Amino acid sequence: MVSERGLQVLRAIVQDYVDTREPVGSKAIVERHAFGVSAATIRNDMAQLEDEDLIVAPHTSSGRVPTDKGYRVFVDHLAELRPLSTAQRSAITSFLDEAGDLDDLLARTVRALTQLTGQVAIVQYPSFARANLSHVELVALGGPRVLVILVTDTGRVSQRIALVPVEPTESDIVQLRARVGALLVGRSVADCAQTVATADGPRPGNALDAIADAVLHVVGEELDEFRQDRLVMAGAATLAKRESDFRGSIYPLLEAIEEQVTLLRLMSEMVADEQGLSASIGRENEPFGLVEASVLASRYDGTAGGARVGLLGPTRMDYSSNLAAVRAVAHYLTRMLEDDDNAR
Repeated sequence: MVSERGLQVLRAIVQDYVDTREPVGSKAIVERHAFGVSAATIRNDMAQLEDEDLIVAPHTSSGRVPTDKGYRVFVDHLAELRPLSTAQRSAITSFLDEAGDLDDLLARTVRALTQLTGQVAIVQYPSFARANLSHVELVALGGPRVLVILVTDTGRVSQRIALVPVEPTESDIVQLRARVGALLVGRSVADCAQTVATADGPRPGNALDAIADAVLHVVGEELDEFRQDRLVMAGAATLAKRESDFRGSIYPLLEAIEEQVTLLRLMSEMVADEQGLSASIGRENEPFGLVEASVLASRYDGTAGGARVGLLGPTRMDYSSNLAAVRAVAHYLTRMLEDDDNAR
């Protein structure tokens, strides 16, 4: 069992290794940290940490570096997170306040987070299966084309062009708008998708019915996309800059970013602490093929079902600052979405 001072020594090793990228020795700990004991005493503490598989010597006669287990113990015993500076908080607020809609807000969220941390930033779209469709708009574009606009009460806006069998008149558009609106508006996305799936398909009728079928087909495809889990990410290029922090290839991380499914599964299984934060470190990610990486996340609310915002990066990262950044951005995102809900 690790003693209290042993935990403090582990904390010093993690912090110094993150700062310097160099293995940490007992002499350096004594010089940099006010433990009030000799280097020999620190060496004994380090020996106990090594016996517990919390630190390891990467080379003979070198200092020590944290193991994945060591990072886990460090994160589990974090007494406090490094707060963001006033300037950082102000920058986040002003940047996110300029967002035009939900898509823009989430894109700005990951850009702000990757700029703050230097890691790959991830934000999960809220579950639109439990959102409600608040508005349907149809616009004739000339010829056999109709612009279909769907809006949910969570702020999601979708625009898609439907190719219809005949050019609709203005009267056709008015009737179609009323028909589709009466069918879908005010209902959940899940219910709307089921309704459209039942109504969609060729059937005998007049030209207006044929146009309606084409429009409903496009609506159904868009609603299916609404129900799919999606991620927005930024900062993938930082992995190349940090390649030396990975023991092996960064290819599995790039593949996970490209495919998204792996990250969605991983984030959905992460267990949050009492602060709503979660971390999955190194070999804890082995089932997902990401043993070289750590993933940090915080749930944001204020939307139907909630979702997570987080970071992906090497195990050698500044967990205290990065967790604080994730938590702060999640709080801002929650507040902005709640304010938007209240405004509606």
